[in-house]
Amino acid sequence: MRLRSVLSKMVLLPCSKVYGGITAVRNQLFDWKILPQHEFDVPVVVVGNLAVGGTGKTPHTEYIVEALRHNYHIAVLSRGYKRATKGFVLATPYSKPRDIGDESFQMYQKFGQKITVAVCEDRVHGIRELLRLDPDINLVLLDDAFQHRYVKPAVSIVITEFNRPLYNDKMLPYGRLREPVRGINRADIVVVSKCPDTMKDLDYRLFKKDLKLFPYQQIFFSRYAYQQLVPLFPEQTGSVPCLEWMDDTDAVLAVAGIDNPRPFIRYLKSFMPKVRVNIFSDHHNFTRKDLDLLLNRYKTMKGNTRILVTTEKDAVRMAASPYFPPELRAVTFYLPVKVEFPAHGNPAGFADTLIRLIRNNKA
Repeated sequence: MRLRSVLSKMVLLPCSKVYGGITAVRNQLFDWKILPQHEFDVPVVVVGNLAVGGTGKTPHTEYIVEALRHNYHIAVLSRGYKRATKGFVLATPYSKPRDIGDESFQMYQKFGQKITVAVCEDRVHGIRELLRLDPDINLVLLDDAFQHRYVKPAVSIVITEFNRPLYNDKMLPYGRLREPVRGINRADIVVVSKCPDTMKDLDYRLFKKDLKLFPYQQIFFSRYAYQQLVPLFPEQTGSVPCLEWMDDTDAVLAVAGIDNPRPFIRYLKSFMPKVRVNIFSDHHNFTRKDLDLLLNRYKTMKGNTRILVTTEKDAVRMAASPYFPPELRAVTFYLPVKVEFPAHGNPAGFADTLIRLIRNNKA
C-alpha cells in the first residue's frame, strides 16, 4: 500500500504541477483582459468551488433562490452535467432528468414556475437566450461556474467543505483542486459547508485564519438540516416513517450516488444502526441491473418493516427510471436536505449580505 502511494505521488504530483501552471496562466489571461469577459445588464451571481466533488453547491443555490425569489425574478443556469442533450435547453413541465440533468430537474421540480431554469454549456450564450426569452429576468444564478470566467459576475460565491478544506488539498489529478488555492481571492463570499453542530468559537476563528481571506471577503459557515422522509412514489405509499420513529423500522437499505455520501449515511445511522449501504458513483444512471441488485439486497434484509432510503438527487433519477422494481415502489423514500447558516458563524445574515453585494456591484 505504501509503495502504491509513493508511485502515485511520483506520477500524479508532477501532473498536478503542470495542470496548476496551465490554470494559473489561463486565469492570468483573464486578469490581463486578453481573454474576454462578458457583462450583462442584469446581475449574475456565480456559485461554485475550487475543488471537484460535492461541497453542496446545489443546496446552497436552492437556499439563494428561496431567500431572493421575492426580491428578484430569478433564472438558474447550469451546464446540466451528464444530460443527454446539447446546447441551450429550457426546463418545462415535460422535461426529464436526461434532458436537463438531475440537479436542474430537481430545482425545477422544487420551484416550478417561481423561477426559470435552463442548461447550456456556453454560459454566455445561455444567459443571452434566457434574457431573450424572458426580458423580466433581473438576476441570473450560475450553478458550478466559478471557473467559467467568460461571464463577469456581480458576486462570486465559493463553497468549501469543512472536512475537506482547500488549504489542505492539492491540484488535480493528485488532489481535488480545479485551480490553485489563490483562486479563492476572486470570491466575494466564501461559505464553509457541512459544518458539524458541535463547532466552537475557536473552530470558526481557526478556519478563518487558515483560509487567509482579504478584508473585502465575507465568510459564512453553513450546515445541512435533513428533513423528514418523502415517498418516492406517494401514490403507492401508505404512512411515511418519521425519522424520530425509526425504532419501528427493522432495516434500512441506504442508496447514494453522490460525491460524498458520508454525511447522509452517518445521519441515517444516528437513528438506526441497521443500515445496509449501497454506494454508486456521482450522478449515477441507475440501470436495470442496478435496480435488480437493490431489489435482491432488499429481499435479503431481515425484518417485517424494511425501507429503502436514498438522497434527494438520486431520487430524481430513480423515479424517472422505467426499470424501477414495482416491489420497491411502496417502500422507497428520499431524504431532503436544506442549508442553514448558524447565527454565530457570522453576525450578518447571508441573504442580506448577498443582496447588498448585488446592489453595490451593479450600482
